[in-house]
Amino acid sequence: MSRKQFIESVGATCKNWNWSWSFVNHQEKFVIFGLWDVHEDGLIFDSKWDGNGRKQSLEHIDLIENDGYQLKTFPMQYEEGENGTAKIKSFDPVLENKVLAGLSGSWYALSSQRSSDLPIPEEVKLPEQYEEGATKIISVNAYERNAKAREKCIEHYGCKCFICDFDFQQYYGDIGNGFIHVHHEVPLSEVKKSYKVDPVEDLKPLCPNCHAIIHRTNPPLGVQELIAALSK
Repeated sequence: MSRKQFIESVGATCKNWNWSWSFVNHQEKFVIFGLWDVHEDGLIFDSKWDGNGRKQSLEHIDLIENDGYQLKTFPMQYEEGENGTAKIKSFDPVLENKVLAGLSGSWYALSSQRSSDLPIPEEVKLPEQYEEGATKIISVNAYERNAKAREKCIEHYGCKCFICDFDFQQYYGDIGNGFIHVHHEVPLSEVKKSYKVDPVEDLKPLCPNCHAIIHRTNPPLGVQELIAALSK
């Protein structure tokens, strides 16, 4: 069975069978995305991806987010084609219901049990070296996080939120000791080559609420912008 035959067998269609990344069944109100086996985090679409199917996929995502369409996926096995392009080695003709989650211009297909597993945007975690932003080619570009930079940032500012002054230890006791997110004022996704991070100038400790609000816009709000908005 070809991919086209499989998609048509479940009543879905697309604008062009050669370049479409996603498919829709308007009668039953569901959207289908292929889920590559190399995207273990469930990534199905990134706004930086280019190609003829980009506009259509964004339209399909809008149907899920705003018109109540169900997201479904089917597994695809990745193979590198000519010029490094993605090629379908094989696929499994099985649909699975998923929950759509968007984060900083990327969309993920998660199971309902994993709907809270989406990574915190731009949190500085790993690895050991003090340089950040070096691009690693895995299945998508991943940017190196730096534990030492995080430590230096917290050493300077403490574990209170830079924006709202929330202190987890003060509110929750010992269980909140040392808990805080660390935010990159320059989004790592915009860094195109390795650069030296200044833990005081480039990083700020934020509570999860302020951190999430900053990343509700694309590009993200500046720290001072949110401080100004709260002071009004």
